[in-house]
Amino acid sequence: MAIKKTEAGWQVDIQPGGRGGKRFRKKFPTKVEALQFERFIQGKIIQQPEWRPEKPDKRPLSDLVKLWFDHHGIGLKSAGDTYKRLTALCNYIGDPPATAFTSETFVEYRSRRLAEGTKVATLNREQATLSAVFSELSRIGKWSGRNPLAKVRKLRVDERELSYLTLEQIGLLLDECRASTNPDTYHVVRICLATGCRWSEGEGLHVRDMSRDPSAVTFRGTKSGRVRVIPVALPLVEEILDSRPKKAGSLFRSCYSAFREAVERSGIKLPEGQMSHVLRHTFASHFMMNGGNILALQRILGHANLTMTMRYAHLAPDHLREVLELNPLTRLTLR
Repeated sequence: MAIKKTEAGWQVDIQPGGRGGKRFRKKFPTKVEALQFERFIQGKIIQQPEWRPEKPDKRPLSDLVKLWFDHHGIGLKSAGDTYKRLTALCNYIGDPPATAFTSETFVEYRSRRLAEGTKVATLNREQATLSAVFSELSRIGKWSGRNPLAKVRKLRVDERELSYLTLEQIGLLLDECRASTNPDTYHVVRICLATGCRWSEGEGLHVRDMSRDPSAVTFRGTKSGRVRVIPVALPLVEEILDSRPKKAGSLFRSCYSAFREAVERSGIKLPEGQMSHVLRHTFASHFMMNGGNILALQRILGHANLTMTMRYAHLAPDHLREVLELNPLTRLTLR
């Protein structure tokens, strides 16, 4: 009963928003005052709908992933692959309601995947992307709950030493690429070594991306989305352009497989996962060893921040050389 008589007076006990809504209790000396208060509170539910209890959100996690993809993810560089990975994650954990997906749910999932041999870097990427799903949907008003991954720390990844080719190895590799049945292999490898571009960027060049005056290569559709214009030697540009048909279009055919075969024939042993990327590491390493500027290297490689580029800083001739003169032991001997 909303209003009842008590020894202390008339008590109002109502939930204008229904079960789960805000509850109001108050005592009055007269029944008239109690009725007035009840009508006042009931009117508030019309003026302030937030008093009503929210309807439970029963959408499965996969629905949120699809919503995020349609509103944001579709514009990413690797949109299709990203959506497939997130969908696979949802299926792996049984596609629970999004409101039931917690940090514990993800941590348990991550532990199982680690036991199955999944790489830490892969799981960290999945965590970052799934966290972005909740954050972006919240930003555009499609999710009112919390981000369950907001406080979950990523797993630590031990930094791998980046391998690079010596000048002798570069010569061996170029000889094998020149002898390849796919002549484009030789050109793409030289572009990568001359500019530090990614394999996909070099292989995907068009005629319009090479300029004789000034001699440069323009990389479009890059990982960061930014356009990079890198100077290159004019003879390299002329050799490639003069060997191509005099019409617009792609400069090269797909030649990654031919490159892999050339590496195998050269006898060069590369760390796992650094097949074509070794060319980018080789450019950056030699750039620094020959006295290049770390900030210039950042712009050339197209890194969004300097942290990635700093992996090559130790190769500079004067890297941390100050430690020889500024350490306390040396200073003591100079007294």
